[in-house]
Amino acid sequence: MLLYGITIFLSAFLLFEVQPVIAKIILPWFGGTSAVWSTCMLFFQLVLLLGYLYAHWLHTRLAPRRQAFVHIMVLVLSLAALPILPAAHWKTAAGQPSFRILALLSATVGMPYFLLSSTSPLLQAWYARSHKEGMPYRLFALSNFASMLALLSYPLLVEPNLPNRVQAYGWSIGYTLFVAVCAVAAWRSAAAATVLQENAVPDAASDAEPTLALRGLWLALAASASVLLLAVTTHLTQDVAAIPFLWILPLSLYLLSFIICFEAPRMYTRAVFLPLLAASLAFMAARLSPGLRDIETPWLQWLVHMDIRVIIAGFAASLFVCCMVCHGELARLKPHPRHLTGFYVTVSLGGAVGGVFVGLVAPNLFHAYYEFPIGLALCLLAVAVVVGRSLTATAMPRRLVGMAALTLVLAAYCWWLSSSMRAMVRNYRVVARNFYGQLRVYDSGDPRLDDTSARILVHGVINHGQQMLAGEFSRLPVTYFCPDSGIGRAMRALEGKPRRIGILGLGCGTLAAYGRAGDTIRIYEINPLVLDIARSEFTYLKDTPATIETAIGDGRLVIESEPANHEFDILVMDAFSGDSVPVHLITREAFRSYFSHLKPGGILAVNISNKYLNLEPVMQRAAESFGKTGFVYHYTPPEDDPMCFSCSWTLIMDEATARSHPELEQHASSTLRPTRPFRVWTDDFSNMYSILK
Repeated sequence: MLLYGITIFLSAFLLFEVQPVIAKIILPWFGGTSAVWSTCMLFFQLVLLLGYLYAHWLHTRLAPRRQAFVHIMVLVLSLAALPILPAAHWKTAAGQPSFRILALLSATVGMPYFLLSSTSPLLQAWYARSHKEGMPYRLFALSNFASMLALLSYPLLVEPNLPNRVQAYGWSIGYTLFVAVCAVAAWRSAAAATVLQENAVPDAASDAEPTLALRGLWLALAASASVLLLAVTTHLTQDVAAIPFLWILPLSLYLLSFIICFEAPRMYTRAVFLPLLAASLAFMAARLSPGLRDIETPWLQWLVHMDIRVIIAGFAASLFVCCMVCHGELARLKPHPRHLTGFYVTVSLGGAVGGVFVGLVAPNLFHAYYEFPIGLALCLLAVAVVVGRSLTATAMPRRLVGMAALTLVLAAYCWWLSSSMRAMVRNYRVVARNFYGQLRVYDSGDPRLDDTSARILVHGVINHGQQMLAGEFSRLPVTYFCPDSGIGRAMRALEGKPRRIGILGLGCGTLAAYGRAGDTIRIYEINPLVLDIARSEFTYLKDTPATIETAIGDGRLVIESEPANHEFDILVMDAFSGDSVPVHLITREAFRSYFSHLKPGGILAVNISNKYLNLEPVMQRAAESFGKTGFVYHYTPPEDDPMCFSCSWTLIMDEATARSHPELEQHASSTLRPTRPFRVWTDDFSNMYSILK
């Protein structure tokens, strides 16, 4: 038992440790958005399914000694993939990178991940074969415990202390150790093999072949939990930050539910968790319902405007309850150990179906984030079917009442969700979506009646730019870009001569309002949908007298691919994903690229407005690394100004430029200076927790 436990523990730990390690390495290569993590999750689920299929084939088709021989040979061959450092040629500056990410992961970690995935079901089957009195499902709980431990150790111990390259080499060493241990376990299992004739386990009274209906329930319950896991993760990361913590928290809770349900199944009781499920589904549906914002009931307004920490906690708790119910019902329906590998294949298939739906189908099929409400409905439907099966054993009157109640609840909830889905696109001029997220455009107010009416571009729930609709105001820079903001002061400081202005992040094109005849504005935008909308729904790009150049692709990667002859007077970094800044755009290497494209006397302007992250230490250390000085501008508009938003900017320049523009320091809120020890961020090291507000 000890050897099996050590091998399974090590395999599961490495299996889930590699997920944030490799995802963080490639995150900046594909725009730094939360969709990168969703695509990684899709890959991990698909390869997990392949690993389970391999374990099922090996266990059911080959004799014990041949199983060991084949598995040991494949383990040895997998060492050729080490170390797990992806080649730089996989980077891409533009396009829809989902399939490129999948190919990169296949080439880099595919084989090791495949074998790690197969370990838990395969060793459980070997254990059940040679230990008549054993309980192999407890090894499944141990596997999930090791997985959760790996996920929690990453943000707490690994990420803050180890550069990416060291993480990859450390993981590769751990995998080599695993190969040795697993090979020993395979050989000893084959040598000691005895055929298991009968092995009674809790909740499995018969070893009869599972029916197709039962397999369908396994699939539906697993798929429901998978869809909700990915939908909640996307919902949290698109508007907060694409950081490992908000990837890891939902996944850890997902695994915790597996641990509890398969190690201590009595902790899942319907009397407790079904009412909690109702509350959780109601909470998440309410948060997704745009119509609730217009209802003036105090508790609904509290639900709409609650603190972000409460929102994260609420979604995390709700996800955990949903996973507990889905996995608790799976544990109740688990088969005799003779069918163990087939059970795991079906559960893994459900996870993969959920991953494909959220990671590939939904972004290309839906305009809005419909997969979340669909996942909620699927979860309720699967649980209703399971509970309905239990009602068939009750007396007829009670059975009819129960079935009617279940049908009524399911119909009412699905109607509520469908209403919310319709509201997600109602009254918008444009609703569009791709790999980089969802964009919506709507008009606020009537320009014939209201001078403050505006056309607004929204990414997630974050305003990414707006234009006033009244003619006399339509060419003014507004929101985060008003004349008294940091970027406004930088633009005014360099007036009086033709300027070359570079902008990372287009939005609706507001900064083009600062363009003058003779100016050239070169805009870098990763999302082609943003450029289409800025041209078709807004007029900043059309109205400016400046010459506009556009480059589609990740701003940093495109700039690095260009010769350093785009000598900018001003370079603006305003590339947001939801309310987060992609980390690869604010590392020392990124700043080196920016400064190499600035003229002597040029200014680098960075929008550091953020509800959750304090980016000043990052700016200070980056500026210090290159001998630059910088000023911080925290701008709060007058209360009666409907056009301007509170915002924060940093302007970074050399000392000579600062001396030649004393007005910049005069109007600054502060000078960039160290307030505490802070490690400079690089492509190989960053720690988002150190700047959380």
